[in-house]
Formats: sequence, C-alpha cells, structure tokens
Amino acid sequence: MKIYVRERIKIGEGVRQPRFIVLAVAGGDLKVYAHHFRKTELEQIASDCGAGLVYLEPMPEEEHGSKNPS
Repeated sequence: MKIYVRERIKIGEGVRQPRFIVLAVAGGDLKVYAHHFRKTELEQIASDCGAGLVYLEPMPEEEHGSKNPS
C-alpha cells in the first residue's frame, strides 16, 4: 500500500499547524477522516498499515494553470 502526501501550500514557517495533506491511498482499504497531518502522524499510520509514504514534489509556480482562461 502507498500513501501519497504533499506539503500544504498555505502554511508558513514556524506555524504550529499540520504541514501535510493526504492526496491518495493506493492498494489498500484505508479510511482517512482528517485533512491535515503532521509528519510523525503520517509515519505512524504508514508503519501500522505496512504502507509506504510517497512525498509528492510541489508544482513550479510557472506551471500552475489559470483560473480565468483567456
């Protein structure tokens, strides 16, 4: 099983909020009830489920799409 996560976009340095968001779970039957997680929480969940964590790289700013296509 793999758990795909990425760092949250709207989180600043030194802010005491969870930094990661779960995007997808592949190859298992895992229900996730929270939206934001700390790295230690993700590692514990993955360890207990026998899953691997996949940290997705952020998309470069210039590759982001526009909300208002012209």
